[in-house]
Amino acid sequence: MKKLFPILTMALVIFAGSLSIETHAQETNAPAAAPAAEPAATYDGLEPSEYLQAGGDSGDTAWMIVATALVLLMTIPGLSLFYGGLARKKNVLSVLVQCFAVTALMSLLWVIYGYSFASSGDGKLFGDFSKLFLKGLTTDSMSGTIPESVFVTFQMTFAIITPALIVGAFAERMKFSAVMIFLVIWFTFSYCPIWHMVWGGGYLASTWEAIDFAGGTVVHINAGVAALVACIMLGKRKGYPDSPMPPHNVPFVLIGAALLWVGWFGFNAGSALTAGGQAGMAQLVTQVATAAAAFTWMMVEWCAKGKPTAIGLATGAVAGLVAITPASGSVGPMAAIAIGVAAAVACYWAATSLKKKLGYDDSFDVFGVHGVGGIVGALLTGVFAFSDVTGKEIIKNQFTGQLMSVLVTVIWSAVVTFIAIKIAGALCGGIRVDEETELQGLDVKDHGEDGYSL
Repeated sequence: MKKLFPILTMALVIFAGSLSIETHAQETNAPAAAPAAEPAATYDGLEPSEYLQAGGDSGDTAWMIVATALVLLMTIPGLSLFYGGLARKKNVLSVLVQCFAVTALMSLLWVIYGYSFASSGDGKLFGDFSKLFLKGLTTDSMSGTIPESVFVTFQMTFAIITPALIVGAFAERMKFSAVMIFLVIWFTFSYCPIWHMVWGGGYLASTWEAIDFAGGTVVHINAGVAALVACIMLGKRKGYPDSPMPPHNVPFVLIGAALLWVGWFGFNAGSALTAGGQAGMAQLVTQVATAAAAFTWMMVEWCAKGKPTAIGLATGAVAGLVAITPASGSVGPMAAIAIGVAAAVACYWAATSLKKKLGYDDSFDVFGVHGVGGIVGALLTGVFAFSDVTGKEIIKNQFTGQLMSVLVTVIWSAVVTFIAIKIAGALCGGIRVDEETELQGLDVKDHGEDGYSL
C-alpha cells in the first residue's frame, strides 16, 4: 500500500487542479467534436421547442441515455459476472473488484483527459489538450442532435469496458496495484490514440476510410491483443495446464453472458447516435449474428466433444457479439449470419487448438474471443458492407482499408502493452503475486475478504 501513496497523492493534486479549470470551463462555450456528427453548437437558454428547431432531438437524446445505461450494464454487472463465474472460487472476488475498480478509474480518466486525447484536434495519431477536464462542456453543449454530456458519458462506458476486458487474460495471478498502473498507461497510450485514429478523424479514418461502427478495432482487437501480450509476459498460472481449473460458478457465466447480450444493443445500436433506421438495423443484425454464433459454437462443440456445454454456448454468443460490432452499421441480416458463423468457428479454434498449440495461459480466452472475433468482424465488414445500409458508397478497396486498420491496431496495442507491463512491474516490484498468494487465492491475500465466507 505504501507504494500507492504517491499515486493517490498525485490523483488528489490532479483533482484539485481540475476544480479550478472546470470553474473556468463553465464560462466557455467551446464546440464539441463527435465522430460522424455535425459540428457541436450551444443553445443557451432555449425552450424545448426552440431546442428542437435548433437541431436537438429529444427522441435521439432519450435513446442515447438508455443506450449509455445498457453499455455500463455490460461491465457492471455483465462482464463482472461472466469473468467471476469463470474464475476459481478463491479468486472470484478479485475479478469482481478489478472490474469495479476499472469502472471507477476509467470514468475519472475519461473526463480528466481521455475525452480530449481521443476526440479533439485534427492530428493523425493523437488528439490534443483542448478539452482537458471537459473544458467548455455545459448543459447546453450539443454533439449532433444530442447533448454533448450524453455523448461524453456514452463514450465513457466504452472507455470502461475496453480495459476491463483485458482483466480476464491475467486473472488469478497479477498484483492489483500492477493492474491499475498498467491499465492507466494502456488506456492513455493505446485506447485513446486508436479511438482518435478510427473515430476521431485520424489516420485510419482519413487515409483508409476504415469502418468500425461500434468498436471492433477500437475495443475488441485493441483489448484482445493487449490480453495476449499481457498473459504471455505474466506467465502461466501455477499448475496450468496440467491441473484442472474449472469455472467455479457456471450459472454466473450464463447470467453474465445474458447481460452482455442485452447490453450489446446499447453498444451497437447506440453507436448510431440517433434513434433512426441505422440503429434499428444495427439492433437486428446484432441479434441475428449472436444467435448464429451461439448456435454454431454449440454444434461445433457437440461434434468435437460429444456434448454441448453451457460455457460453450455463452462463449459462442460473446464471439458473435464481438464480430458483428464493427459491421453492425453497414451490413444486413444475411451477412450478419455469415459473420456469426465465421466468428464461432474461428474463435472456437483460437480458444482451443491455437491456445493449446502456442501454450499461453489466457485465463478466460480474451484473445481467442475478443481479439480473433474482432479481427474476423473487421475483415468481413470489408466484404459485406454495402451502400444501401451505410448511406454512402463503400470505397473500391474497402477490404484493404479494413486490413490496414487491423494491422495498425494489432501492432500499436502490442507495443504499448509491452511497455506498460514493464513500467508497471518496475513500479510495483514485479507484476505477479507471490506463490503463496496465488495458491491461497487473491481474494483473501489482496483484498482481505473471502467472497464465500457467508
